[in-house]
Amino acid sequence: MPFFSIITVSFNAEKTIAETIGSVLNQSESDFEYIIIDGASSDSTLEIVESYRSAFKDKGISLRVVSEKDNGIFDAMNKGIKLAEGKIVGIINSDDYYSEETFEKVKAEFEREEFDILYGHLRVFGEKRDFIKRAKEQSKKFSTLYWNHPTMFVAKTVYNEYMYAVESMYDDLDFILRSRERNKKIVVLDEILANFRLGGVSNGKSWKGRGDSIKLRNHIYSKYNQKGYRFNNWFMETVKYFLSK
Repeated sequence: MPFFSIITVSFNAEKTIAETIGSVLNQSESDFEYIIIDGASSDSTLEIVESYRSAFKDKGISLRVVSEKDNGIFDAMNKGIKLAEGKIVGIINSDDYYSEETFEKVKAEFEREEFDILYGHLRVFGEKRDFIKRAKEQSKKFSTLYWNHPTMFVAKTVYNEYMYAVESMYDDLDFILRSRERNKKIVVLDEILANFRLGGVSNGKSWKGRGDSIKLRNHIYSKYNQKGYRFNNWFMETVKYFLSK
């Protein structure tokens, strides 16, 4: 059994997936399997993926590729999770990439203090500027201001209990709030673990689209009896709107 199962979800990602794959392949920790779930791309994504197969084989790392239509990004993530055989699962999408030594740092933290879920800081690249979105431990109130899904590593035992709901583009928020409600051990690592490009599904929206996003997230927060989330949602969408301009 590998320590990590790393999953990348892709669809027509020929412009960015090489950097994603490279960030996985070049980690200092090699005790992992790599699973790519592709949504039947029509560009050169799969050719790029296959060009790395021998490099993974040379390092003794299992590379599995599935390419078929899916019901959205979280359905694709669930497919990868079902295939995962590792103790800890990390998910990095095809337009994002891991920082150097991320796996080594996460494994060291798990060996120091076993966790159900871990996440850390995220470097965010906008059109005109980049910044560090810092994570921090959160007690009663939860805010996405201090949580970063691309940096998240989850014990497979947690995913065996429940995966992503496949209900909206904010299934990841539903997942982390459900995990908190079930008292899972959540650890925040004081490291930049991943890099994220603005402009994806949740960012490339009009102002009206952002209003719809706020409503979706408000619904999820209220489902878990969270408080003080309305201003947080408005603030997050406003920041993303101007950063993506």
